Amino acid sequence: MKTGLSLLMALLVTLSFSVAGADEIINGAGATFPYPVYAAWAYDYHKATGIKFNYQSIGSGGGQRQIVGRTVDFGASDDPVKPDALKKDSLLQFPAVIGGVVPVVNIAGIKDGQLRLDSDTLCGIYLGDIKKWNDAKLSVINPKLKLPDSNITVVHRSDGSGTTAIFTNYLAAVCPAFKNNVGEGKAVKWPAGIGGKGNEGVANYVKKTPNSIGYVEFAYAKQNKLTYTQLKNKAGNFVEPSFDSFEDAADSGDFDSKKDFYAWLNNTPGKTSWPIAGATFILLAKEKKDSNVKTVKFFDWAFKNGDAKAKELVYVPLPKSLKDKVRGYWKANGIQ
Repeated sequence: MKTGLSLLMALLVTLSFSVAGADEIINGAGATFPYPVYAAWAYDYHKATGIKFNYQSIGSGGGQRQIVGRTVDFGASDDPVKPDALKKDSLLQFPAVIGGVVPVVNIAGIKDGQLRLDSDTLCGIYLGDIKKWNDAKLSVINPKLKLPDSNITVVHRSDGSGTTAIFTNYLAAVCPAFKNNVGEGKAVKWPAGIGGKGNEGVANYVKKTPNSIGYVEFAYAKQNKLTYTQLKNKAGNFVEPSFDSFEDAADSGDFDSKKDFYAWLNNTPGKTSWPIAGATFILLAKEKKDSNVKTVKFFDWAFKNGDAKAKELVYVPLPKSLKDKVRGYWKANGIQ
C-alpha cells in the first residue's frame, strides 16, 4: 500500500495538479526540481480555496521560454536569471523554496550514504576520466567498501535543466578541468553518459541501470528509493543529504531584492553544509498584472501554510526574513 509521498505523488501526477472545470486556474511551467513540493502545495491550496494549479514539469529551460513567450502565468527555473536578462525580457524573479541536488547510484550491495565522493572523484566520473567503480581514487576514500570492477554508466539530463545548472555550477567551481572542458548551464555537452528527460528520467535510468550514477533533486531520490552518496563539502567534511545539511547551505544565501534575488548556494562554507544546493525561482511577466496577482496569492499562501509540507519532502522553506523581502519586492512591483 502506498503511503505518504508515494501516494501524494501518484495522485498528483495523474491529475496534473488540476481537475476539469471552469474554475480559476493558475498555469505555470518549468523546473522539475520543485515539482514534488509544488504538487503538495497545489493539492492543499485547491482544497482551501477551490483554485486549481496546472503546472507543466518540463525543465527550467522550457519554463524560461514559456514565460518569455507569455504562454503561462508564471515560469519556474532553478537556474537564476541575471538581472540584465530579466530587464531585457521585462520579467520579475523571486525564490520559492530551497533544495539539494544529490548524486545517486545503483551498485549492488551499496546502501544509502555508504559510498563517499569528493569534488575530484565526482568531476572525474562526469568528465569520463574515472571509468570503473574500483578506480584507485574511489578506493582511497572508500577503504571499507568492496567496489566492483565494473564500468560506470553516467546518467545526466537530456533537456534544458535547472538541476543541471546547479550541478554544473558546482562542478565548474570546484574542478578547473570541468569548467574549461564542459562549462556550466542548463544544457552542456557532456563528455560521457546517457541522458534522461527531467529529474524523473534520470531517476528512472539510474533505478534500472546497474553500476550507474546520476544526479537528482533529493525528493526524487527518496520517492524512487535510490541510493544516495555522501559528499565532501568545502569545510572538508563528508556529509549526507538531509534537511539539516540543506538548511545549513541555505543559511549562507545572499538574496538581494535589488538584484532580483539572483544567487547561488553551491559549495557554501558551513561545517555540515550539503555542497550542491540551490533555490528554485518563479518568473513573472511585468505587464501581466492579473496573472501576477493570482500567482503571488498562491505563493503567499504557501509561504504561510506550506512550510511543514516542504520540510516533509526535504525542501527548506524560505526563512521569514527572506519571505518578507519577497513580499516587499512584490509590493514594490505593484503586485500586492
